[in-house]
Amino acid sequence: MQVFFARRYVVNLPLKESPTLSPQERPKLASLALKYLKFLSEQRTASHHTSKSYASDVAQFLAPIGVQKILYTSLTPVSSFQVIAKESQAISDTCSENLLLRLITEAQARWSSLSPASRNRKWACIRGFLKWLKDQKFITENLDLRIYSAKVPLKLAHFISVDEAIALVNSLPSSREKALVLLLYGGGLRVSEACGLLWRDLVAESRSLRVRGKGGRERLVTLPDSCWKQIQRLPRTGDFVLGGDSALSTRKAYDWVREAGARAGLLRPLHPHALRHSFATHLLTSGADLRVLQELLGHQSLSATQKYTHLSIDHLARSLEKHHPLSASKLKKPEDLK
Repeated sequence: MQVFFARRYVVNLPLKESPTLSPQERPKLASLALKYLKFLSEQRTASHHTSKSYASDVAQFLAPIGVQKILYTSLTPVSSFQVIAKESQAISDTCSENLLLRLITEAQARWSSLSPASRNRKWACIRGFLKWLKDQKFITENLDLRIYSAKVPLKLAHFISVDEAIALVNSLPSSREKALVLLLYGGGLRVSEACGLLWRDLVAESRSLRVRGKGGRERLVTLPDSCWKQIQRLPRTGDFVLGGDSALSTRKAYDWVREAGARAGLLRPLHPHALRHSFATHLLTSGADLRVLQELLGHQSLSATQKYTHLSIDHLARSLEKHHPLSASKLKKPEDLK
């Protein structure tokens, strides 16, 4: 059944199993895109930000057939997706291998100017969509195998030194801005996790937070004592620790962190993920176990943690000087040979 509005529609099509449908029987590709996004959101428990990003990626992929935007609304217990189409063009294209191949070719041309990491993220979404179409027998060919990912060059992520982190924290007055910085650097939270933190998520007995991360996965994060005390000093004016009656927007959080970095005199613009990365780097260089760090960061796989945990140049230099046979501390001085 399809319910049409002025320029948007919501669909609730039953999935058909036969791949040999006539053109009249084949469902519209945009309708199947909504089914796929709903499948990710509800059955794969994709996070709010993942669902929103995937809706944008699929809309860009379907732009040649008239899709302008796919709106995502997070509701409890179900989520909602809506297609906005061009006024002059109805979404009438049915699902077929030929149409999908044309869309793949056109998307490759449109996305060619993006960075390899951005292209790979978009293609990961589209590959999932194509695989889902094959699994549900709407197409017969594994079109997802025709998409190749570009090799992403390894880049050292931005992190600040321990001295810069201390200067940053000391430069902030007791406020929600300081609490945000302490959650990101003291607890290693993602900016979305910090913005959505509720007062009921605080566990006073263990000085920890119940944090819901990507994919709805929950973890416990223990804060340093100074961070915990700063959070407790905030006025409880609503359900959310940082936002009051509603969650703090991530855009506002980015502004707070950038302004805090400028006031502290940091040379490079600061962003929330740099504080999370600094949290991981400083723990690792202080001897933290990689598996422990994986749990603290909320990573599902250890390989994800390894991308965050490069060592600082200073730490590498100290380790080299301490352990290398040619270091000054191990070489015998001429007078020692007499």
